[in-house]
Amino acid sequence: MEWVKEYDASEIEESEIDLGGVDWKTCYSSNLSRAEKTASRAFDGEIILMKELREIPLSPFFRSKVKLPLAIHLLFIRLAWLMKHPSQSPGKEEIIRLMNETLNRIIENEGEDILIVCHGGVMMFMRKELLKHGFTGPKLGRRVEHGKVYVFEK
Repeated sequence: MEWVKEYDASEIEESEIDLGGVDWKTCYSSNLSRAEKTASRAFDGEIILMKELREIPLSPFFRSKVKLPLAIHLLFIRLAWLMKHPSQSPGKEEIIRLMNETLNRIIENEGEDILIVCHGGVMMFMRKELLKHGFTGPKLGRRVEHGKVYVFEK
């Protein structure tokens, strides 16, 4: 959990952001400082911050004084999440419901050319929900690239 706190508070890696030639009309961002900083580099107007766009929370599968490598912890957490272990809240169904509600709110309120700045785990679920809403767009691969704009169109 200490790693998660440090990661959430870490600075962003400065890199060029290719906006795909789109004149974005509105920008929504996770209210986590890293996402907010990335959004402000990519968008000149007012940015609407949303806690619903934050990264999916990680919770330890078990508590131990033994220090394990981060990769092992993340593997246990991932397995616990997939197996719907009670240590992992919110669960997959809750994340899907929340993402669907969030996208419905954004799409209904805004119309077109919406820039959404969020985190890798959230993007995996967002992509699935966008496809269900009739959008088309790229596959994300195993790792979402920092500062890369993935354009979905309807």
